[in-house]
Amino acid sequence: MLDDIQAAIPLGFLLSFMIGPVFFVLLETSAVKGFRAALSFDIGVILADILFLTLAYFSSFQLLENLSNQPGLYVFGGVILLVYGITTYFKTDVKKSKPSLRTKKSDYLSLFVKGFLLNFINIGVLVFWLGIIIVVGPSLNNDPNRIVVFFAAMLGAYLTTDIFKILLAKQLKRKLTYKRISRIKKGLGIILIICGLVLITKGFLPKDKFNIEKGIEQIEQIRE
Repeated sequence: MLDDIQAAIPLGFLLSFMIGPVFFVLLETSAVKGFRAALSFDIGVILADILFLTLAYFSSFQLLENLSNQPGLYVFGGVILLVYGITTYFKTDVKKSKPSLRTKKSDYLSLFVKGFLLNFINIGVLVFWLGIIIVVGPSLNNDPNRIVVFFAAMLGAYLTTDIFKILLAKQLKRKLTYKRISRIKKGLGIILIICGLVLITKGFLPKDKFNIEKGIEQIEQIRE
């Protein structure tokens, strides 16, 4: 079990630094709204990861085949990200009056839901967990207990690393002017738009270039 935990921790650390919409929204939330707000958002993200992991574990190979035959799921997720990015970009007006940057307690639930949905609509996250399950499962002898320990350690390392990221980003809050906040939000909107366009492009790729199982086989060959 200890070996499984030691193998999972580096993966959790790397997962925390995977560049995607969640990465940037987490940093922006921490810098603008503070630690507790960002942590609420991050817990929602991790809940979506746990849901994807559970789904991947119980239906990995069948789900891989379905995903490869339905790239429209990528288009759907990409369109949502694109719309969200456009909305974020244009809703960034700087007010002359100085509004409060404090987050109300009622906002934490909405941030939690935002983190969950932002991660959940990205079908690429599900594909990632499917790949990890397929690659790591045999090395754990497909033992349910070992798999639970491995992924619990991986997500624990992921959350711990995110907490450090949140704390570092929070230090920027003191230096933020409202003009800078507006620029940050516009930059975030552009990043979300790019991520959405990437997902939409994946949905329109020819099927022979959208073969997930071949990608997993390549990962296994690299490990060997």
